[in-house]
Amino acid sequence: MKSSRKVALAMASALIIGTSMSYGATDGQRVDENFVRTSVRTGATPGPDFTKAAENSVNAVVSIKSFATPKQQQFQSNDGFFDPFEFFFGPNYNGGNGQKQQKPKQEQQQQQKPQQLGLGSGVIISPDGYIVTNNHVIDGAEKLEVTLNDNETYNAKIIGSDPNSDIALLKIEAKKTLPTITFGNSDDLKVGEWVLAVGNPFGLTSTVTAGIVSAKARSISSATHSRSNMGLDSFIQTDAAVNPGNSGGALINSEGELVGINTAIYSQTGNYAGYSFAIPSSIVKKVVTDLKQYGTVQRAVLGVKFQELDADFAKDKGITATNEGVYVAEVVDRSAAMEGGLKVGDVIVKVNGADVKNSAQMMEQMNKLRPGDKATITYYRDNKLRSTVVTLKNNEGGTKMTKSADMMSLGCAFKALTDKQKQDLQVNSGVEVVGLKEGKFKKAGIKEGFVITDINNAVVSSQEDVENIYNQIMKDSSSDKVMFITGLYPTGKKVYYAVDLTDGE
Repeated sequence: MKSSRKVALAMASALIIGTSMSYGATDGQRVDENFVRTSVRTGATPGPDFTKAAENSVNAVVSIKSFATPKQQQFQSNDGFFDPFEFFFGPNYNGGNGQKQQKPKQEQQQQQKPQQLGLGSGVIISPDGYIVTNNHVIDGAEKLEVTLNDNETYNAKIIGSDPNSDIALLKIEAKKTLPTITFGNSDDLKVGEWVLAVGNPFGLTSTVTAGIVSAKARSISSATHSRSNMGLDSFIQTDAAVNPGNSGGALINSEGELVGINTAIYSQTGNYAGYSFAIPSSIVKKVVTDLKQYGTVQRAVLGVKFQELDADFAKDKGITATNEGVYVAEVVDRSAAMEGGLKVGDVIVKVNGADVKNSAQMMEQMNKLRPGDKATITYYRDNKLRSTVVTLKNNEGGTKMTKSADMMSLGCAFKALTDKQKQDLQVNSGVEVVGLKEGKFKKAGIKEGFVITDINNAVVSSQEDVENIYNQIMKDSSSDKVMFITGLYPTGKKVYYAVDLTDGE
């Protein structure tokens, strides 16, 4: 029987089908990258002895345990079938006599206590406790426990996370200077070069495996003939053994420099089967710098829709100068591409001098840049090589950096509705805006006493609901940071508001 192919995120008990970046801030847009140590490759030839590289990295790779409180299944019986009695009378209903059966206090306490959700790895990148890991390692966690190689344990705070690149930045407060791994340049990696994977597979701490770079700018989607459920689709492919628990761990070169964060494996079983994938360090460094300084990733937009060029497509379009690159299928109005003179039918082959042979390489080069950066685009038009310089923009069509807001910036609190308020307004749920002061809600025109019934089409009935929606909006760097709010005033008048959650710079 033929097994289905899968890409497994290298995290305990997690199977999923697994975009990219460098820097280049323009004048007046200085980026605080001092907290990330960077080195220059010496060009030394990799040797067979990896002891020094392993010694320099193993103490800077940590174990990360995530914890969450199990959610009660309110409308299912023990065997998993839907129970109509529980639907109407609640999960403690005893169908025989109509009496509610309270669970033992000890069992209730066990259900309320956070339980381990997953296990992964992380890399210390600054002596004061900043740690980079995968977003899927910390996703959904209520508590994060970081264990160092000397078995010291700390609670970690999430500084920021980016599901699109699957990168998260954590911080621990240690009373000592922590060991770190120096950032290397993943662009300098060559196919066939030796690399080491350092992490905690299956909970086995301080594990080091060796392999070579099998490919660069590898698209998992093209390899599995299925769409990746991460925005990033340009990886370093290696044959270093990576297994569940390695996620967020270090991929280092023979000099002990960080060249990638191990993220996914290509497997039919969920365990290592020959190939693993890492996020390039050039992307990691840019993302963590953005998360630390701005709270959200700064993504540059060229403003084109494209598709990969191959020999058949080139022949169909009458393109003879190249069989590689990305074909411009659409140019967005008022975009950087339109201002730079790009047109439908152009074939982009380089960005800032780096080859663009396919979609993965195009995404990787674009994700190294920020809004306001200038980029040189090399392309073919009418089989003649040309180039243009464009000023990249953000999703809103501007060139400014944006900072994410926090809940305090909304300038209000939220109070659950009383039964009388629900009856008067003829609603089933909602929250009342109270304690309104200067902030984003007041700026949007919202007034004291306004009752919110839903945000971004999600029903709200408590302040916790608002916080959860807010956190989800801020976490997704690919979407606009806007709350679309529906609600009513005490008079019964229904009103809609759009609250911008970003701070322009």
